Amino acid sequence: MPKAYVFTRYGGPEAEALVDVDRPSPGPGQVLVAVRAAGVNPVDWKQRTGYRRPGESGERDFPAYFGNEVSGVVEEVGEGVEGFAVGDAVFGRPVVGGYSEYALLSVDLIAPKPDALSFADAATLPVAAVTAYDGIRQLDLPAGATLLVTGAGGGVGVAAVQIARALGLRVVGLASEAKKDFVASLGAEHVASGPGWTGRVPGGVDGVYDLVGGDVLEEAATLLTDRTRLITAGAPPEVVEKLGGARVARVRTSERLAAAADLVVRGDLDPHVTQTFPLERAGEALRAVEEGHARGKIVIEVAK
Repeated sequence: MPKAYVFTRYGGPEAEALVDVDRPSPGPGQVLVAVRAAGVNPVDWKQRTGYRRPGESGERDFPAYFGNEVSGVVEEVGEGVEGFAVGDAVFGRPVVGGYSEYALLSVDLIAPKPDALSFADAATLPVAAVTAYDGIRQLDLPAGATLLVTGAGGGVGVAAVQIARALGLRVVGLASEAKKDFVASLGAEHVASGPGWTGRVPGGVDGVYDLVGGDVLEEAATLLTDRTRLITAGAPPEVVEKLGGARVARVRTSERLAAAADLVVRGDLDPHVTQTFPLERAGEALRAVEEGHARGKIVIEVAK
């Protein structure tokens, strides 16, 4: 039977397990994909603790799959599917599956994988890169403006810095001292996180893309004269709205996935996959992200 890495209840790492699962069958408008790679994101472990994304409702069925972005090869197509066929390489957001050998994807949330894009890189795009892309588009800062990115060394931050730089923005990246060289290599001016960090920001900032939340978000807001240029993917809507900002408005479409892939193919975006783990070691991959020490993106690779 196919394998999948799941959580069997809400809780900590003790709730995780590699289990046998039934091979899913695609319904209307869906494709079954043999997974080649799955991106690892903070939202994955947060869901294990009971976190629900904005708009999610209803009880979660257990065991529940980890993973919100995959790439792979189409194995079967459901009724009414057009534009995709068995053997096509694709990437997108799974309806069922994730850290697994098979996943179901809706045709509304997948895109063809360009030949120039590896399965590992493609698996980092649906959550991290598209979130970054959505946020930069939402801020709509003019070329030459200065953008502060908090959490600049993480998966979304790495993409946000590069996309902003490709659009001609000056970028200041807030990250730990250990990530200084890495953040600088992306084209950002590094500012070390920690007490008093706002005083270390060189010059003024025109916009803030927050990926941390909490005190960092509140402190970042003080650097802006126009709070409408404050967005976050790291805090609930009610928190940032009190500061005069907004949550990142996600645009979940195949077109946005294709746009992110094009950025990689053009050389404007390097997903920076810094570690890969086999499915059997998915727990180690998740720990690396959960403990907050990951640099760039971590990917789980599934054997053919």
